[in-house]
Amino acid sequence: MPLDLNALPEPVDVSDNRDELRRVEEVVARGPYSADWESLKGYRPPRWFEDAKFGIFLHWGVYSVPAYGSEWYPRTAYTEGSREFEHHVATYGPHREFGYKDFIPDFHMSGFDPDAWAELFRVAGAQFVMSVAEHHDGFAMYDSARSRWTAARLGPQRDVYGDLAAATQRAGMVVGASSHRAEHWFFLNPGTRFDSDVLDSRVHDFYGPAQREETAPNEAFLQDWLLRTVEIIDRYRPQVLWFDWWIEQPAFEPYLRRLAAYYYNRAAEWGVEVVIQYKWEAFAPGSAVRDIERGAKPRIQPEVWQNDTSVSRNSWSWHPNQDYKELPEVVAELADVVSKNGALLLNFCPKADGTFDEREVELARGLGRWLGAYGQAIYGTRPWIVAEEGPTRVAEGSFVDGTPIAFTEHDIRFTRRVDHMGEHVYAILLRRPESGVARVRSWGTDLGLLTDEIAGVEVLGHPEPPRWRRTADALEVEISPAHADLPGVAVRIHLAPRAVQRRHDYIHEGTMAPAP
Repeated sequence: MPLDLNALPEPVDVSDNRDELRRVEEVVARGPYSADWESLKGYRPPRWFEDAKFGIFLHWGVYSVPAYGSEWYPRTAYTEGSREFEHHVATYGPHREFGYKDFIPDFHMSGFDPDAWAELFRVAGAQFVMSVAEHHDGFAMYDSARSRWTAARLGPQRDVYGDLAAATQRAGMVVGASSHRAEHWFFLNPGTRFDSDVLDSRVHDFYGPAQREETAPNEAFLQDWLLRTVEIIDRYRPQVLWFDWWIEQPAFEPYLRRLAAYYYNRAAEWGVEVVIQYKWEAFAPGSAVRDIERGAKPRIQPEVWQNDTSVSRNSWSWHPNQDYKELPEVVAELADVVSKNGALLLNFCPKADGTFDEREVELARGLGRWLGAYGQAIYGTRPWIVAEEGPTRVAEGSFVDGTPIAFTEHDIRFTRRVDHMGEHVYAILLRRPESGVARVRSWGTDLGLLTDEIAGVEVLGHPEPPRWRRTADALEVEISPAHADLPGVAVRIHLAPRAVQRRHDYIHEGTMAPAP
């Protein structure tokens, strides 16, 4: 049923932002951070994030109603010659008569239960939950005072983001928010090139600006971007703020500095530790946490980073033809990222009615079972001397998860933990050994990587101590059948405490120090 334009709330006038911008400047002026890169480079990622390792991302919105192609449907459906364009005309009619806005009434989310969602994410082992506050389409999933095009006023008519954020906190997880608002500058531009509802002045505040991607956003748009982001920060106090790629456009640079200083200063006022996540080169190194979309690193990174990827290879939002990843692949992604000082942000795809495809539910539960058995090798760990051993390598860069990787039982990822119980090193085998014996070459005596004595060996999640032996070539550990239904296995070694050499005080002992 098309949207009734006569029943819309009144447009929101955001033309005069002087008072709001003045308040932003006051927060920035108070410090401790100022809006320059040298100051912002003083930021350090919080320990809670370095320990968390695993978060859940959520893409859902009006684009979940047509559920065709991907979350880019509001753009591709207006791009003449695309399969989404042809699908839209064949299914819904001409764009002038039925456009993207007309999906809003069917975005009802009648089955949305935020506490049930949060419980599923908790069972999956997530430490933080990042849901889309606003995607490229310009429809805010939160209760914004700067737009009438929000889930609080249209569609489900509830503060969807806010309800989930509250449920996330009740379940003991950290709340995050993603903003894709920057891309809205150009996102609906294809609809200006033919007779479509994007040209309808009555809905310009939803579809607009719809400018060319080649043009820099103007000051009015940049101010609105800043203030919408500040609104999310102040209303919901998310501890993670994630941005998509287009903030790298040079016009955003001074606004990014102001936004970062504002967010970090507000966090200092509230007594919480926060994280900004960005792509490519949008922020100065050291001023925030770099995120790589569907990405991987070939080696250990000196600073904590993040890989954001999805349970589906071909979309971030739900549609009936998802190419879903299997549990072993997701486990391997998690282990690989963590071994290289990263965190995994794994996206799930709710349907327009607020429910999940059962395949996603099972994947979440399976991941939770795996982390229940082997999570000690993930949470709170840091990289070891080397990240990996084995014949299989992951490709470096973004968008490298298009096809599954066939890992072998010889492909291992390493992590390390030092705490009040001593020093432990973990070997995560990405595939369970068919022989029943895990063989870790990096822990053999001849290679020289592990010079400390081994005080004990354990297979995580297995009740009995395993039989093991250390040779020149490897550490060999027998694996029991426990958890045979889970992919891979994790082995922990407890290193013997190092002997502390007694320090000699040659002067007071009355002896002569040895010659240098």
